[in-house]
Formats: sequence, C-alpha cells, structure tokens
Amino acid sequence: MSKILVIGSSNTDMVIKTEKLPAPGETILGGTFLMNPGGKGANQAVAAARLGAKVTFITKRGNDLFGNQAVGLLMREGIDTQYIVKDIEFPSGVALITVDSAGENSIVVAPGSNGNLLKEDIPLVIFETGKFEILLLQLEVPISTVEYAAVTASEHNIKVILNPAPAFKLSDNLLKHTWLITPNENEAETITGVAIIDLPSAERAAALFQERGVKNVIITLGEKGAFVKSVDYTGLIPGIKVSPVDTTAAGDVFNGALAVAISEGKNMKGAVLFANKAASISVTRIGAQASAPYRNEIK
Repeated sequence: MSKILVIGSSNTDMVIKTEKLPAPGETILGGTFLMNPGGKGANQAVAAARLGAKVTFITKRGNDLFGNQAVGLLMREGIDTQYIVKDIEFPSGVALITVDSAGENSIVVAPGSNGNLLKEDIPLVIFETGKFEILLLQLEVPISTVEYAAVTASEHNIKVILNPAPAFKLSDNLLKHTWLITPNENEAETITGVAIIDLPSAERAAALFQERGVKNVIITLGEKGAFVKSVDYTGLIPGIKVSPVDTTAAGDVFNGALAVAISEGKNMKGAVLFANKAASISVTRIGAQASAPYRNEIK
C-alpha cells in the first residue's frame, strides 16, 4: 500500500447553491445549504485515502465543534490523525462557498488555526521514519511551514508534490526542493509571470519552473486537461468531458489521485490520466471531500 504524508489545511465548508454568483453589493436568494468538511489539505488527504493510499495528515485545528467534527470524519476515512495539533488560540478554519447553476464557484476562506500551523508543530521524526514516499503540500498554511516541510522531506528522499494554491510568489529554495508542482493556469501565471493562453505559453511557464529547480511540472487547464513537462513526457493530456455540477474540490481530488498514482509507480502520463478520471467524477457531485471518488469508481 502506498504511503503518503499530507500537510495542509482543514476547513468546514458552508455551501449555498444558487442560479448565479452575486455581483458586488448584490443580494440574491439561494437554494440548498450544505455544511461539509473541506480545506485543501484535508480534501487531498481524503481523495488519496479513498483511492487506496495509507495517508497521514498533519494540520492545526481549533478547540471547537468544527475541529472535533473534522478529526472524527478524517478518522472515519482511515486517515492517521495522530499528528493533528489542537490550537487553543485560534478557531478552526471555515470557507464560505457559493456555487452557481453551471458548477462554477466563489470562495472566501477564514484560515483560523490553519494560519497558525508552525514548523514546530511538525515533528522531525515523521520525515526520518522512511515510511513515506510522497509529501503533498498546498498553500493554505504559512509559507514558512510549507518551505520547511518541503526542504526537510526532500533531504530525506521523499518526493514533494506542491499544489501552489492559493498562488503567490514562491522562493527558489522551495521550488528547488519540489519534485512536482501542479498549478492551474492562473496560479502558473502568478508564479512565473507568463499568461497561459495556449500550449506554447504553457510550455514556457513550465520551462521557467524547471529553470528554478522544479523537476516536473503539471499545469492543469480545466476541462481542456493538463499540460505536462516532465522527465519522461511533455505534452497535453486531454480532460474527460462531463457535465459539471460543482467544481469546488476538483483540483484537490486531482492532486490526491496524482499522488496515489505516482506512489504506485505509474509514469507521469499514466498518473495524470488516472487523476483526470478521479477529478472528472468529483465535479459531477456537490461538496468537497464528499465528491472524492473511491477506487472502484475509477474505470
């Protein structure tokens, strides 16, 4: 069984379905309200666990109802939660999400305890055990913590996959310790300065990542698929056409599935094909973690 360490955020998502997203200053009447577990770190951990990996998840949660519920749900997914830290100063993170009739979403996050996850909260011994093949990271916790985890994991021969969301400028030190980076078009532009308008521009952005030390690059392009620039493959891998209902956690499911496929020894093209299948299922369902498919659903 593949063994994956995920370090990142855990939130409670409060979702309202509505016909259209409100304009600034506009109040609209929505429909269904749902309260779901979310946060990029937790979403990716659940996605990987449902697809068959043995997952350990590190986050910081508040000493409150949301935090207690989040840990309980993660345990039900079979995720190792022993390193999750309880924060007595900040509440658990929450996200307010509006989803329109086309499945597009608008999200505002209050990080809470996620913003207080410090490198001191991550025990060094976890990298020294030799039991993890992959570390999966995102940017909803402090960048100093992300960089510490990436550098330490890399020094212990653990492959670091960085999903740079939400995006901002990244240090060369972080990038050179990143085995694989997985931005979408907007995130790639924010980090590299290259607007992704076609395949040549995607390749330019990917080349800039590699010049700064990243070994492998996957730029996700929504329904168009993913552009890959890696040691063993360069090119576009098309997406799978579906009718989306809610795209909230599609990227998280993609990254969780990608980590599983790589840990199982698939080459980069095969891993992306596997991740595309998982993400295409997730967008046909409402919710973040709830939308993640199980292994037997990946045909």
